[in-house]
Amino acid sequence: MATTARFRHIVLGCGAIGAATAFWLAERSGGDVLVLEQYQIGHELGASEDHSRIIRYAYHSTDYTSLGRASYAAWHEVERRTGRRLIVPTGGLDLGIGADGERQVASYAAALAAVGISSTALDAAGIRARWPQWHIDDDVVALYQADSGILDIRRANAAHVALARQAGVTFADRTPVRRLVSLPDRVEAHTDAGTFAADSLVLAAGSWTGPLAESLGVRLPITLTQEQVTYYATANLDEFGPERFGIWIWHGPDRTYYGFPVYGEAAVKAGRDVSGTIVTQETRSWDPDPAQRDELTAFLAAHLPAALGPELVTKTCVYDLTPDRNFILDLLPGHPRIAVFVGAGHAAKFAGLAGSILADLARDGGTDHPIAPFAADRPALTDPAHPTDFLFTGAAAGH
Repeated sequence: MATTARFRHIVLGCGAIGAATAFWLAERSGGDVLVLEQYQIGHELGASEDHSRIIRYAYHSTDYTSLGRASYAAWHEVERRTGRRLIVPTGGLDLGIGADGERQVASYAAALAAVGISSTALDAAGIRARWPQWHIDDDVVALYQADSGILDIRRANAAHVALARQAGVTFADRTPVRRLVSLPDRVEAHTDAGTFAADSLVLAAGSWTGPLAESLGVRLPITLTQEQVTYYATANLDEFGPERFGIWIWHGPDRTYYGFPVYGEAAVKAGRDVSGTIVTQETRSWDPDPAQRDELTAFLAAHLPAALGPELVTKTCVYDLTPDRNFILDLLPGHPRIAVFVGAGHAAKFAGLAGSILADLARDGGTDHPIAPFAADRPALTDPAHPTDFLFTGAAAGH
């Protein structure tokens, strides 16, 4: 099959990461960028749809908090250029129980303090005094961080696509890539519409990344799990509005739940992090799991009963999990012209910055940002005996 076109850069995938990468590459390369997307631009078949994602500085490790300011700055730059509001500050709570909860709060506080970001530790009385919506036992503790909030992910993706188009990027949607070929002087993306070549390629295909990497002889140990969120049409909209109630993550001993105030729908949104339901792209279902929904409803009935209401909608998605739950953000081993990103189910908040870093890798082969913890050849990805830890429990911190 003849090569139909040659570009300086190709971006494979136009979700949150790919759209951001396309924009930053175009900024630095004069627009000579092709984006290949297997579905239509803005589709709802991946992991970058819906109204909202959590954005926060708070994490268990400086691997992430050290990127926080640059991440927020990347989003603010897009807001400035488009005039669109992408971040809605609400404040946020990370909650835990007993001694484990105290360790979690301490690790989050330490990771924030190490990069000069303030936070506040709260006991159960302090939580209830400020947010009486919470029904909690006296052994619950939390860390509050004022800059946490909502990232409007749908609007953010559209903004990146608009900026990329403005900068001259070519978008080819409904163009699935069947295989990749890595050559000394170029990378080729083979599609039914022809073969597209470029000096470099960024692989930002989300849960489709594994098979594409394998077409290059690289196995990335990615586990796909089916997840879901539910919108509850609470009668108490004002009580759970973003001005009065923030985002939250509940780090239980064996379950992590998270939630949002009212945004995008006349409803609150909540979910469980890492269901444990392992799937493939072929076996995943678009139908919600009633047992997962009932478990989530029971949690809210116990701890946020006023948030409950009729089920407005439950939406499913797929996580792409690495064994240590950390990102992959690197050049693909053995393929210096290909940069890759795997988000491990918690990357949306970093999408703008990740796109900028991937642009660095594609153009220059490196970046000034601290991404060593996300190397594609780290032991968690290369040692079959490395323990699997999807909830960061090895860090004694939770997600």
